[in-house]
Amino acid sequence: MSTPDGPRGGRRRLPRCRLPGPSTGAKDGTRARLLAATVVAVLALLAVRSWLVEPFTVSSDSMAPTIPQGSVVFLYKPAAAAGWIRNGVVVAFASPADGRTAIKRVIAVEGQSVAIRDSELYVDDVAVAEPFIDHSRIDATYFGPEKVPAGSIFVLGDNRGVSIDSRHFGAVPLTAIQGTLLTGQK
Repeated sequence: MSTPDGPRGGRRRLPRCRLPGPSTGAKDGTRARLLAATVVAVLALLAVRSWLVEPFTVSSDSMAPTIPQGSVVFLYKPAAAAGWIRNGVVVAFASPADGRTAIKRVIAVEGQSVAIRDSELYVDDVAVAEPFIDHSRIDATYFGPEKVPAGSIFVLGDNRGVSIDSRHFGAVPLTAIQGTLLTGQK
């Protein structure tokens, strides 16, 4: 004969039901903190990329050998707004030729005069040393003199033989500058 207490006469055990307790709540709290930290990290990364530093892949050889085609460089965006543009700095800007981002070296700023005489660069009639230029590849090149207008800069690629730069499209307005490169500086 069977009793409600079970076949052996003992009490029948009911399966345990787990109620949410401190251990489950702690896991949920950890997950929430991890999710919040991930969201904050992603937002911080987006902010850095949008306002401070952005990676950029060089698509032409106009800055070779200083910055070869295919190189990844980092564009420092606040530099343009902070007035850090000076001779010798490598900048990124919206090209007047086609609107795409171009990377070139600043050769002269507003008010300065630029000339190239037999491949030698002159700024304000003073020869500029350019150790990053292979002068044997650009022999017999002449340009200018040309004065840089107010609010503009004059840019040249380091690979002068193939570079499309201010010699072709003129001075670049400071408003077109997207930033300076953290690599490839003088």
